[in-house]
Amino acid sequence: MDRRLHIALVITELEVGGAERCLVNLACGLDRDRFDVTVYSLAHRPTAPQDRLARRLDEAHLPVHYLGFTSKWSLPSAVRALRARFNRRPPDVIQSMLFHANVVSGLARRRASQTALSLGFRVADPSRWRQWVEGRIAREADRVVCVSQSVADFAVRQMHIDPARLIVIPNGIDLTAYDDRRPADLTRFGFPEGRRAIACVSRLSRQKGVDLLIRAAPQLLAALPDHDVLLVGDGPDAAGLRRLAAELGVGHRIHFAGWQPTVPEILLASDVMVLPSRWEGMPNVLLEAMACGRPVVCSAAEGVTEVLGPLADPQTAPVNNLQLLVKKTLAIVRNPEFAHQLGGQNLQRVADRFSFAQVIRQYAELFVALSGAAAVTT
Repeated sequence: MDRRLHIALVITELEVGGAERCLVNLACGLDRDRFDVTVYSLAHRPTAPQDRLARRLDEAHLPVHYLGFTSKWSLPSAVRALRARFNRRPPDVIQSMLFHANVVSGLARRRASQTALSLGFRVADPSRWRQWVEGRIAREADRVVCVSQSVADFAVRQMHIDPARLIVIPNGIDLTAYDDRRPADLTRFGFPEGRRAIACVSRLSRQKGVDLLIRAAPQLLAALPDHDVLLVGDGPDAAGLRRLAAELGVGHRIHFAGWQPTVPEILLASDVMVLPSRWEGMPNVLLEAMACGRPVVCSAAEGVTEVLGPLADPQTAPVNNLQLLVKKTLAIVRNPEFAHQLGGQNLQRVADRFSFAQVIRQYAELFVALSGAAAVTT
């Protein structure tokens, strides 16, 4: 390579989340001798305490441009602003992640045809209009990175995208970030002394199925008097979920911790991590729980069984199946030896299959290939 490739990484926003963490890890992990990375966020710079990823980019001395757009009505202006940035300094490859970033990047690239475009599909979104819009953009992209084979299959089946455009690059995790972590003190979240935790780390939205866990809580907690549920995360359904817990008579045993910066410590303090999502792509928190050596119980949504592989059967339940979700959770929590065995196997699997070094290498190979193809076609 005669010069560094200029890579534009585009994301909807940089508040702490799975896709955002993936993009920042990628930006910081690409070889600086080979790649010149610029990050674009469609939104404003996040404020504390949600600015951790933004601060990490600052510490890495990477250029970051915040376009300051906050609603779908400002998307045309976002397209013009991003196109102006691309025209000012054309990237060799644009890699976007998340719906709005994919759409804006695709429209902004249209007048910068020498630039290769790779979209990032992170979830099997059931919204038909989103499928239609993103599918139209994807048909003009050079490549679409799907976070799991399930998402790739969804893109072909529901969005009618040519399989030849698709490549699967999973989420990855930096295991060194979990060295020397210590379990959190659960009394910080209102747990009585000695009470144990069933954790759910998730955005509080319909997609993540937190309401299903709350509906299962009366049966689950009646069988586990020494355990409470710890919900970690914020989202649009927070108030409704609190009401639901109160209506079901378990409000005093479900602790809403809100967004927390210390997720690994919370997972280490928990006996099991439960994630009853209705749809997914490849949940980062599943990788985090496995990296902490914790057993999990998840709905078998997109990407979940791919991550767990041969460990899926004791740790998954069909989507919306509350009875099996409870049964699998009880089987783990009531058998500490079995839980410890599963946790160790989870850690080994994530180390073998989902290290971020492997993910960075796959993206680097993709960017080199795309830049060469773009050069040939221009």
